[in-house]
Formats: sequence, structure tokens, C-alpha cells
Amino acid sequence: MTSFLISGPETASFTVLLAHGAGGAMDSASMTDLSKALADGGFKVARFEFAYMAQRRQTGAVKPPPRADHLLGEYRAAIGELNAGNLVIGGKSMGGRVASMIADETLAAKKIRGLLCLGYPFHPPGKPDQLRTAHLESLQTPTLICQGTRDPFGSREEVATYSLSDQIDLLWLEDGDHDLKPRKKISGYSAGDHMRRLSEYTAAWVGRL
Repeated sequence: MTSFLISGPETASFTVLLAHGAGGAMDSASMTDLSKALADGGFKVARFEFAYMAQRRQTGAVKPPPRADHLLGEYRAAIGELNAGNLVIGGKSMGGRVASMIADETLAAKKIRGLLCLGYPFHPPGKPDQLRTAHLESLQTPTLICQGTRDPFGSREEVATYSLSDQIDLLWLEDGDHDLKPRKKISGYSAGDHMRRLSEYTAAWVGRL
């Protein structure tokens, strides 16, 4: 059984299901900040962990995560167990990538309404030729990708050269890193500013679904 960490109003019209990134648990500082921002925007947020991360809690042993395509079944199971009405799936980094790989099938099955990726890993850092975008070119699911402009997994300049589906909406957060956090002295923005922008933009985007 999947264990969920729930935040936000129980009476929310939409639920957002979030999976964590490759190295951070569902209650990491980044996941907590992102979940709070979405909850502040009126969403019910459900976080869950893949089995390898849950095992880390039990054993303390840190092993590399499985390949993204080996986690698809776990994400499908989480959707089924959550059994939410108006559901948006997604996650932080790898979690969003895994969700994107099952988005079209779950949309076709009328299990979800959209996809939300928070810091999408377009390529490994320092390896811009190893793109993870092939399935994003023909994606049919309404999608919002929130990305920092200096994300080492895909900067604004890099992403501008990609061929992406017209179903994908991109929210760029100025000077944001892979956790969407800016350098305030350089950008003039704080992490709180970006979380508020994320909250407001996501709420407006969902309103169009």
C-alpha cells in the first residue's frame, strides 16, 4: 500500500499527486516548500515515495534510484490507491518525469486532468546531448512545467531549442535553480516570491483545464 503525505484543503476541487526527485524524500525541504505553495493555491496535495526511497528510511543505505521507466508501475499504483476525482499528476524532477511517461495513458483512461512538472530533468547536468524529451514532443496531456532559468537540467536557452508538444505550458522563474530557488542579490527575487508565483500560475492554469 502507498503511504501519502496530505496537505491543503480536503474540500479542494483539484488534487495534485506529487512524486519526489531522485535523491530527495517526499518530506525534503524542497518537496515541503513546493507542496505548501500548491496548498496555498487551494489544492489538496498528496505526496508519496517510490519503494527505493522508502527503503532508505528503513536501512539508511543510499543506493542509486532505479531507471525512470522501472518506476511507472509504482506511479500507476499510487494513482489507483489515491482514487481522487479531479487529479493532476506530477512531481519534482525525476518524479515529474515518471509522471510524464504515463500521463497520456492515464488521461485517455480519464484518471487525470493534467500534468505538473516541477524542475523537469530535460538532460543530466553537463550532458545537454542526452535529452529526455522524445515523449514530450507528442504529449497529449495538458502540461505545466515550472522551471528555473538557470536549471542545470535544462536552462531557458536550452529548452528554447527543443521541439515540445503544444500542450506544454512553461513557467520560467527568473534565476531559479533546480529547486526553483533564485539568488536574491542577483535576481532581486526571493524563494518566497517564486513559490507565490508558482502557486498563482498553477491555480490559473488548472482553471483552464
